[in-house]
Order: sequence, then C-alpha cells, then structure tokens
Amino acid sequence: MSTFKAPKGTYDLIPPNSARFLAVRDAISAPLRNSGYGYIETPGFEDVELFARGVGESTDIVTKEMYTLTTKGGSELALRPEGTASVLRAALEANLHKAGNLPVKLWYSGSYYRYERPQKGRYRHFSQVGAEAIGAEDPALDAELIILADQAYRSLGLRNFRILLNSLGDKECRPAYRAALQDFLRGLDLDEETLRRAEINPLRVLDDKRADVQKQLVDAPLLKDHLCEACKAYHEEVRELITAAGVVFEDDPKLVRGLDYYTRTTFEFVHDGLGSQSAVGGGGRYDGLSEMIGGPALPSVGWALGVDRTVLALEAEGVELDLPATTSVFAVPMGEEARRLLFAKVTELRKVGVAADFCFGGKGLKSAMKSAHRSGARFTIVAGERDLAEGVVQLKDMESGEQTAVGVGEIIAELQSRLG
Repeated sequence: MSTFKAPKGTYDLIPPNSARFLAVRDAISAPLRNSGYGYIETPGFEDVELFARGVGESTDIVTKEMYTLTTKGGSELALRPEGTASVLRAALEANLHKAGNLPVKLWYSGSYYRYERPQKGRYRHFSQVGAEAIGAEDPALDAELIILADQAYRSLGLRNFRILLNSLGDKECRPAYRAALQDFLRGLDLDEETLRRAEINPLRVLDDKRADVQKQLVDAPLLKDHLCEACKAYHEEVRELITAAGVVFEDDPKLVRGLDYYTRTTFEFVHDGLGSQSAVGGGGRYDGLSEMIGGPALPSVGWALGVDRTVLALEAEGVELDLPATTSVFAVPMGEEARRLLFAKVTELRKVGVAADFCFGGKGLKSAMKSAHRSGARFTIVAGERDLAEGVVQLKDMESGEQTAVGVGEIIAELQSRLG
C-alpha cells in the first residue's frame, strides 16, 4: 500500500464513480452549449489581488480560506477559490468585450480550492461548472441563466431542489441600506471580528451561519424595503420572466451569498437532503466587478453549480443516472494468431465508434472471461486456433449467454447491427 494519501479535505475521482461526475458536468453544460455560451479555461492560480479586490477583503474566502503562495520571483499568487473573477480577468485581457457582440457568454468547468473545515459536501478541493454573461444589463439575461440551471438539474432527474431569489440593490440604493444595517448591527452583542466585518461590509454579517448570530438578526432591516424604483422594476421583471418559463422559486429577502461583488439579482440553489451544506449552486449579477479589477464598466451576471454537491443531491433523491457502457465489446484471444487478429478487430471497432476492450496479459480462458464480465461488455468475442482455421470467431451475448459463430470478415458489421 502506498504511504501517500490524498490531502485532507480532498477526494480522488476513480472509476466507476467518476462516470457520474462526468455525466453531471455534461448535463450542466449542455443547456449552456445550446444557448450561445463558449468554453473558457483559466489557470488554477491567479494574482492574490484579483480575488482580494473582486471577491472582497471582508469575505471569509479572502481572509481565511485562500491557499496562497510566493513564487521564486516574489509574486503573490492564490489557488483560485472561485471562477468568476478569473473568467472576467481572462475576458478583459483578451479584449472579448471589444469584439462588438455583447454580452460575451462563457462557460467553464474546473477545480477550486478553499481552506475550510472538511465535512460532507464541503471540501478543500471541489469541482464546479459555471457560466458568465459579460457586458449587458438585462433582466432577461439574469432570467436566462436561472432557467438554464433549472433545466440542467431537471435533465439529471433532480426534483427536490429549491431556488432562492433576492435583489441586493445597486450603488444608488444600497448605501442607505448599508447605513441602516450598520446602525442595527452596532446595537447587537457581536464579537469583535464580526463588528469589524460589519464596518467593512455589513451584508457579510447577514450571511453568518452561526446560530447565536442569526438569532440576533431576526429583526434586521431588509434590503427589499430600501430598493430604489429602478431596482424594484428590474427585480420584478426577472421574477416575471422565470415564472413565465415555469420555473418555481422562493423569495428570500435575507439571501446575500458569500461574495462582495454581487449587485441586484442574487440566487441560490439549495437541496434539503444535504444537511447543513444545502447549497448546490448559486450566483447573481455583478455590475461593478469589472471596474473593481481595473476594467471598463461591464454589467454582468453568472452562476456556478457544484458538481460534487449535485452528485450528493442525486444520491439523496436515489436518482440513478443512465450512464453509457464504458465497454460494449470485449475480445478474448486464445493463442498468438488470435491475439493479433482480435487486437486488429478491436481497433476497427473503436474506429467505427464501438466501445471495445481487449484481454491483455495472456490470461487463460477462465480468467479472461472473468475480465469480460467485470468490463460490463454486452458482447464478448472469443477466438482460438480451431476457430481461426474455420474462418470464424465465437460471439457471446453476455446477457443471454447465447454463443454463435460469426465469420471473421463479418464480425464488425454483426456487432454494429446488434448494438444498434
């Protein structure tokens, strides 16, 4: 046994379970690929300042959870704790916003890293699929992203998730709310660190998960009571559009989300079958983020959905995904001549799109057939010296057990026909 283990709070994706993760990634990205979103991939680490400015210096992510490192050249880098800031940085660097077709619609998939207390559904290394629509302020764009996420989850068979929706206002109306909330928070019995956070960004306190803090926040002023008319109208249109699309949601006036850059629309997908880590994804509008990281004004909206938490949600509902067979045909040669012939046939099958595997290592028939069963193949091709002398191979249906002789030159067409 190896003396090395995966680092605490991380996990390895290994077959056959890894097939579910791939299926979830494909299902989440499918509606995006069908809606004009192009794929983007960014480095696993970025300048620390990108996240300090964009995510927010008062957030737990920046103050407690980022993995940081100093390069030999003295640069301060951080493993990416989230995707939006990196994607927006890449879009600005490549001048995608100057191509004349706004919004720039991008989707991505990758690993993210946060130093958190590990528990089920919360890892130090986790996987997300995300989407960003950059450069347009339009309620229909917010609605589109919420609808596409809902579509992705339902395509997987998930039913018991809820969509929470709120508006965080904008630079016109949030300052008055911020002042009212700070006045309220100063009158509570909060620890020094929480009070310090309230002075930097009081909305962060609303997102505090501690029961003793939440108990004191029951009568906190609500942002919905401080929204300007423009934000009210914007939010109402988002609500109307997703309602018209048949998407069910719940208004949550205390929903904040964990990042400082959100404005106006904010939403979260939760699944009550996951215990304390109930959020499976979320996002919102971030109209000022581009300017925060040195770019032009580019109103934008996006989301990220957790792949690992979505897999846990599927398990909680008992949903079995219809996964394609990794192997449809398994070849078992008996003898050197059969080995060369069947290896060539396996290569031919793969070229015509049939998932095929080969019994490597010169195993005996009994051991080779065990490998064929473990592969999950629907059909097994077996050939020995006598078969080849007669110009045939034996084709065994692994479900029925029926075995028939098929001409060597006909085996590819026969398998294509049987597999449909």
